[in-house]
Amino acid sequence: MPKVVLAYSGGLDTSCCLSWLKDKGLEVITYTADLGGGGDFGQLSKKAKGCGVKKVYIQDLRLKFIKDFVFPALKAGAIYEGKYPLATALGRPLIAEGLVAVAHKEKAQYIAHGCTGKGNDQVRIEVSVATLDKKLKTIAPLREWSLKTREDEIKFAKKHKIKVEATKKSPYSTDLNLWGRSIECGILEDPAHEPPETIYQLTKNPRSCSNRPTYITVEFVKGIPLKLNGRKLPAVSLIAKLNSIAGNCAVGRIDLLENRLVGIKSREIYEAPAAVVLHLAHQELEALVLDKETAQFKKLIGEKYAQLVYNGLWHSPLKAALDKFVQETQKNVTGVVKLKLYKGSCICVGRKSPQSLYKKALATYEKGDKFDKSAAEGFIKIWGLPYQK
Repeated sequence: MPKVVLAYSGGLDTSCCLSWLKDKGLEVITYTADLGGGGDFGQLSKKAKGCGVKKVYIQDLRLKFIKDFVFPALKAGAIYEGKYPLATALGRPLIAEGLVAVAHKEKAQYIAHGCTGKGNDQVRIEVSVATLDKKLKTIAPLREWSLKTREDEIKFAKKHKIKVEATKKSPYSTDLNLWGRSIECGILEDPAHEPPETIYQLTKNPRSCSNRPTYITVEFVKGIPLKLNGRKLPAVSLIAKLNSIAGNCAVGRIDLLENRLVGIKSREIYEAPAAVVLHLAHQELEALVLDKETAQFKKLIGEKYAQLVYNGLWHSPLKAALDKFVQETQKNVTGVVKLKLYKGSCICVGRKSPQSLYKKALATYEKGDKFDKSAAEGFIKIWGLPYQK
């Protein structure tokens, strides 16, 4: 019997996929990557085995996810279309690596996923799998079966006695990992409609937040956050703690009308408390330690890096080359950033670094000014020469 390794979350889509693949005469092996989305993995395993799955793989990849995927993107300043810190997009190539590894171990001929036919994740997983092993074939049930809507899937699940959380009253599709949470479908598909408060899980309602601001400090060493409020924490713990602190201040809500890779616009809601805080802190520290030309050029690199991640090209030669450039820029990105969190806002209120390029004696308008103002007249004349007629 042919074997297929299914990327399995236990949600509506993958639960239906599991049953559908079995009906096609395939031996299904499930693979679940723990990227910090929580959940009862024991129950997940039980659910898969209850559906007739003999082999269930559940892998804790939280540390690898943060160190090898999140931190490189953070150092690059990779934010898609100025808003999205790429939580789901960063997780997919790692999941693809896990799928390929299990397929090799089990001598499976196929991998399968529960991504939709017009989403980005199908591209991210399939391109990564093909890059890692072009001999593996992909099965995408949501592109092949006759089920047209989530309501159809819910009916299919009930018919096959599959327990799922999605209902007609709550049809949202979500994805959660340590770097953020995405929410789509349902009433959110109307871009003119304000998202209902009930969809949020990681961030508090700004109205219910404290009337006193919360101050935090983040310390970076070569572009990597190592300390929170002066305390050194393991990478996973630091992100989790920051998610809690910032989320309680309503920081991290994102409403984005984004351009999907497949050519359509999509309204997406994201919650990314730690990501929003760390990207801002990292940007502020870079502004302090990078020279003007490097800082301005790196913004272009960050935009391209984000596009590569979003478009499923994590394993591409260009992304690998950009990583080397980014790594060079991070040599002096060491220091402490102080931030103020208040009712949904996050602003930098202080930054310091032993590698700071800021010179108070040159910037000040007070006593101690060492800037040679007499040189300004000649500089202005030369600077403006190309524009004189």
